[in-house]
Amino acid sequence: MSTGMNRREWMKWSGTAMALSALPAWAQTTWPTKAIVMVVPFPAGGGTDAFARPLSAGWTAQLGKQIIIDNRGGAGGNLGAGVAAKAAGDGYTLFMGGVHHSIAPSMYPKLDYDLQKDFIPLALVVRVPQVLVVNDKKVPADYKAFMEAIRKNPGKYNYGSAGSGTSHHLAGELFKIQTKTDITHVPYKGAGPALQGLLAGDVDMMFDGLGSSAKYITSGRLKPLMVAGDKRNPAFPDIPCAAELGLPDYTVTTWYGIWAPKGTPADIQAKIIADIEKLPDVEVVKTAWAQNGAEYPKLTGPEFGKFVDSEIKRWAEVVKASGAKLD
Repeated sequence: MSTGMNRREWMKWSGTAMALSALPAWAQTTWPTKAIVMVVPFPAGGGTDAFARPLSAGWTAQLGKQIIIDNRGGAGGNLGAGVAAKAAGDGYTLFMGGVHHSIAPSMYPKLDYDLQKDFIPLALVVRVPQVLVVNDKKVPADYKAFMEAIRKNPGKYNYGSAGSGTSHHLAGELFKIQTKTDITHVPYKGAGPALQGLLAGDVDMMFDGLGSSAKYITSGRLKPLMVAGDKRNPAFPDIPCAAELGLPDYTVTTWYGIWAPKGTPADIQAKIIADIEKLPDVEVVKTAWAQNGAEYPKLTGPEFGKFVDSEIKRWAEVVKASGAKLD
């Protein structure tokens, strides 16, 4: 028995301690007590933003503490990843990365972060197919006529991307391999700037995540030729899928997830995961995902980590086969 504590006090204290130990780990944390910064490693207006902003709005309302988006674009998403990797593991900095970061280890000879060692995987929150969109003032808006044009003019047409080593870039390289065509890669500093380049006619086409192209498809400013994969997207049922167009193996998915810097306490990790699992039912999130033709997967913790590991391996094979290099 502790010095200065009588038996009755001791029994009361020990009973409280036992009750607390029986609670879920996340219930014992006072996190959050202040605003949380979520690093988004691309400029505002890109595919990540299309999901990060409604996610942060829904989560802010749920938590009662502000989730602040910090756009850190550059180096194909790697600049922001490096910033987040160096942040304190206290639950007040999170990282919303994605498929681009599973490609980066195969494309960049040196990174100042390691996705598998410097971060703790928390949850996969978005999965959406890639879509081939074109500026119809530059190329035909019909897939068959489009293919005829690029086959007759090797190297003449180009495609924009969010940067070298991003999924947009590799989706274009995979398309070239499977269609045996030659189109030129033009990297931008994010999907937002690349889309603006496409709208302005500076590039001819883009292999984009459906989430960031959706509003331009809906408004008619960009013309979709196909969605990657073997099925049409429910939000855009008029766009044919790759399998229908003779590309049964052309499957490219844009996905985004949430990570915490290493060192983040287990109880805070558990609380974040518990919060994220509730977000699909929040109206602003439900609406944004539906409008963008996206799925909100139920993949958290170590299972999300295994998925990321498999993506790193998969894209390493595509990089090797395509010979893709940094521009």
